[in-house]
Amino acid sequence: MKIVSLLKSLKGLCVGGMLIGAAVQTSHAQVTDVNALKSYQLSMPRVTAAVTKYDARLKNEFKQKGLNYANSSLYIRSFKSQNEMEVWVRNNDVDTFTLFKTYKICALSGVLGPKRVEGDRQVPEGLYFITDFNPKSDFHLSMFVSYPNYSDKILSDQVKPGGDIYIHGKCFTVGCMPMTDEVIEELYALCLNSRLNGQTNIPIHIFPTRFDKPGLNFLGKEYKHEVDKQKFWVNIKSAYDYFERTRMILPVMYDEKGKYVF
Repeated sequence: MKIVSLLKSLKGLCVGGMLIGAAVQTSHAQVTDVNALKSYQLSMPRVTAAVTKYDARLKNEFKQKGLNYANSSLYIRSFKSQNEMEVWVRNNDVDTFTLFKTYKICALSGVLGPKRVEGDRQVPEGLYFITDFNPKSDFHLSMFVSYPNYSDKILSDQVKPGGDIYIHGKCFTVGCMPMTDEVIEELYALCLNSRLNGQTNIPIHIFPTRFDKPGLNFLGKEYKHEVDKQKFWVNIKSAYDYFERTRMILPVMYDEKGKYVF
């Protein structure tokens, strides 16, 4: 199919929060922004300490796995039921992802299911991006998760969907993902390195559990009467299944009802 025809067929969908058909612009300002980000981040004592502590170690671990620390891109998967966060890495855009490391999430709040309103203490579920780094967080260091996305803005409370979702340090939470100070230092150094080397947004997919046989049996048994959750999980399972088959990820797209489209 020709590119023009493909774009016409996709109009009305939303990709990563942006309607298809809208102009995509790049400029030299992006390079300047990276330089400014690097200068700012490395002027912060907690960031400097984290990079000093973990940078050489991460480079060595990447090398041992045949990965290029300077030019790789990241993909993160989080599983609420298992309290686990996986970091996957690939060397270029056409390569498949390799599992780099699995980290333990220190604490979780709420229950399985998506976040739908401010104050529900829920950790979101869905397809997001890490888009910002906070070197002066009250929770040591933190990385912003892009909730609410386009889907959430349609399916969640229209007035107060909630927000301020972070991966951060310490070990308590009311809807974020705390990793402890030591672990967030490593994750922060790893993700910041990727950001400074050109990965503008780091995808993070948050699932209720692994959609393997035990996970599906658990969800089917414990949540069999929660129809909305079941429909939502069937939807995001498509992203999980695609990655399991291919070790690659698809663009994030939505329809006008807030459903992910694959």
